[in-house]
Amino acid sequence: MNFASLYNYYEHLVFDYISRQLVQNYTDEDEDFFLDVACYSLTRLPSRYIRHEIDMVYYLAPGEQEDMEKRVKQTVESAAKFISERMKNKTRE
Repeated sequence: MNFASLYNYYEHLVFDYISRQLVQNYTDEDEDFFLDVACYSLTRLPSRYIRHEIDMVYYLAPGEQEDMEKRVKQTVESAAKFISERMKNKTRE
């Protein structure tokens, strides 16, 4: 059996938000920073595994996509602040 076609839908939402929005607010950060933000965010969001993106159209209740996107925004922004502060504190030591 090949399980490679399964993935967590939140990965798509997090990666997309970081690429489209977060990089504009953290222009001085490198790729490692954004990868850390993605990992930290994904550990704080629930898993929603799917095989095909189209599956989400059929399984989401009305308004659920918007709620997921809001939750991703809040989680990613919070993760970025947390990691940024940790990095600042580490350089002060």
